[in-house]
Amino acid sequence: MKSKYIIFALLLAVATSFVSCDEDGWLQRDPKDRITDEQLWNDPNMILGLLANYYDRMPQLAGVFNTGTNTEFDDAMWSGHVDQNGHNDLNYADDYGRYWDYGYIRDINLSLENMEKFSVKLNETQKKQFNAEFRFIRAYVYFELVKRMGGVPLITTQLIYDGSGDPSSLQNPRAKESEVYDFIYSEIQDIKDNFTQTEGSRTRANKITALALQSRAMLYAGSIAKYNSQMSAPISTAGGEVGIPASMAVGYYEKSLEASKAIIANENYELYDIAGSPKGENFYKLFMDKSCKEVIFAKDFMTGKVHGFTYDNVVRSFRVDIEGSSILSPSLSLVESYDYLDGSKGTLRDKDAEGNYIAYDKIDGIFANKDARLYGTVIYPGSAFRSSPVQIQAGVATWEDGGYKLKVGDLASVYSDGETLTGADGPRDNDQYVSNTGFYIRKYVSENPQDGVRPSLASNWYPWFRLGEIYLNAAEAAFELEKPEAKDYINKVREVHGGFPANSIQTLTNDIIRNERRVELAFEDHRYFDLKRWRIADKVWDGLDSNPVAVVHGLYPYRISRPGHPDNGKFIYERVRPTRFKKARFFRMANYYSSIDQAVINNNPKIVKNPFH
Repeated sequence: MKSKYIIFALLLAVATSFVSCDEDGWLQRDPKDRITDEQLWNDPNMILGLLANYYDRMPQLAGVFNTGTNTEFDDAMWSGHVDQNGHNDLNYADDYGRYWDYGYIRDINLSLENMEKFSVKLNETQKKQFNAEFRFIRAYVYFELVKRMGGVPLITTQLIYDGSGDPSSLQNPRAKESEVYDFIYSEIQDIKDNFTQTEGSRTRANKITALALQSRAMLYAGSIAKYNSQMSAPISTAGGEVGIPASMAVGYYEKSLEASKAIIANENYELYDIAGSPKGENFYKLFMDKSCKEVIFAKDFMTGKVHGFTYDNVVRSFRVDIEGSSILSPSLSLVESYDYLDGSKGTLRDKDAEGNYIAYDKIDGIFANKDARLYGTVIYPGSAFRSSPVQIQAGVATWEDGGYKLKVGDLASVYSDGETLTGADGPRDNDQYVSNTGFYIRKYVSENPQDGVRPSLASNWYPWFRLGEIYLNAAEAAFELEKPEAKDYINKVREVHGGFPANSIQTLTNDIIRNERRVELAFEDHRYFDLKRWRIADKVWDGLDSNPVAVVHGLYPYRISRPGHPDNGKFIYERVRPTRFKKARFFRMANYYSSIDQAVINNNPKIVKNPFH
C-alpha cells in the first residue's frame, strides 16, 4: 500500500538539542526528513528529480556502456583480464537477455496516480508534460520487455493487496505479444503532442523521442509478424503470448514508416556532417559532440556522473592506469562488412587468387577506400588516435625456404634490423589488455587522455535514438511495403556517413539493409535484437567452427624484412583465430524468447511459459 509520505534519502542534520515536548510541541511537528505528497507533486523541481531517476533506470541489454555486453554481440571478443566468466565461450543460456522489472513499472504507475491526485497547483501544461514523460518511459520499458520476453502482463495501475488472503486479484496473465506493441503505439499517440516544454531536448523525452520509439518498436513488431510466420515451425503459444499473426505485419510497418518520415522531415534534426572534415572523423565525432543535431535522445554523463568505457577500451599504448584498457577486440567479420567505396564487397584482399600474400606499401593499404564508417568505429593498423599513430604490428615476415616465416616478440619489441618487431599495441594472441584480433574499438572511446583515468573517467553521452537509425528504419519499413523510396533512405546514410557517391545503391535487397544496420549501428545495442526479429539469429550464430561469423577471427599485419627484394619494408596480413576465442557462438531456438524466472511463475500461476523452456 502507498505510504502517506515519500521518503527521500536526504536527511537533515539536527542543529539544536532536544527541548521538552511539553514546551514546544515537538511531537506535533511535521517530520523534517520527509516530504509530503502534496509538497512533492506540486513542486516541478521535485517531480523533475524523480523523473531523472526514472530516466537513469531505462534498460539496455546489459547496461549502458557495459564493456562486457558488446563482446557478446558477435562483433567483438574479450581481450581483457584472463577470462574467468566465459566471455569467449559464450553460451546463450535460457535466461540470456531476460528482463522483468515490474518494480520499475509500479513506481511509474504510482507516480502517474499521485500526480493526478495531488498536483493541484501545477498548471495543465506542466501536468501534461510530466504525464507524457512518465508514460514515455513506461512505454519504453514495455518495449524492452516485449522484445525479450514476448507478451507480458500489461499493468497500468497500482496493484493493491486487500488483505483477504486471496492474491488472485493481483495475478495478471500475459497479454498477447501484439497487444503489448499495440499498447506502446496507443500510448505514443496519446502523449506525443503533450511535450510542450521539452522541444529540442536531447536528454528528456519530447514528441520526436516518442516518434523514435514508435519507429523502432513498430518495425520490430512488423518483422516478427512477417518472419516468424515464415519459419518452418513458427514460434508461438496458443494464447498469442508469443507470435504475431502475419496479417498484422503491413500495419506495423506502416506505423513505423509514418513515424520515421515525420522525424526525418523535422528541421531540428539532421545527419551529422561537418563540411571539409573527413567522413570517418565526422562519424566518430557524432557520438562525442553534445551539440550534435543527429542525436534524438541520449543518456547524458557529466562531472560526478561518469562511465568507464574509455578506461576499459582505450588502445593499449594510450592507457594511463596500469590496469584496464583494450578489453574489446572487434572482429574481422565486422571489419569486412564495411564495403569499399567503389561498391565492391568489403572482403579484405590479403591474398591473391593463387593464395599468395599481397604486399602493401603501407600498413593501412589493405583498408584504403573503405566505407568511412569503418574508421569512425574501429581502430585498425595504420590508424591514428589522439593525433598519434597507433602501433599495431604483429611481427616481422622473413623469407626462408621459399616462403615467409612469421616472427613475433613482446609488445614494443625491436627486430635485429633496428625497426619494430611487434608494436606497442600488438596484436598479441592469447594475451590480456591488448588486442587479440588486430583491431580496437574507436566508437565511444574518448580522445581526451583524462577520460581514461580513474576516478575522473569519461562523460561523453550514450545516444538511445539517433537519426541514422531512423533513416535505416524508414528504409526497411519502406522496403517491406514495396515502396521505391526505400533505397533513397539507405543512400542518404551511405553518402553522408560512409562517403559513398550519391545513389550508390540502385537495387535494394534485404541483405543490403541488414548489412547497413550492422555497419552503421555497430556496438549500439541493435545487432542481437535485429537478428532475433528477422529470425536468423540461429543461422548466423549456429555454433559451427566453420562459420566465420559465429567465430571471431582477426587479421595480423607483418612487416616484410627481405633486404634487396622489392617487397622489403612492405606489409602482409595473416588471418587468425585468436586462441582466447574458445567456442563458436551458438544461438538456440530457446533464445528467441528468454525464459521467465520460475519464482515469477510460482507467484503467479496465470503466467504461461515461453516456448522451449
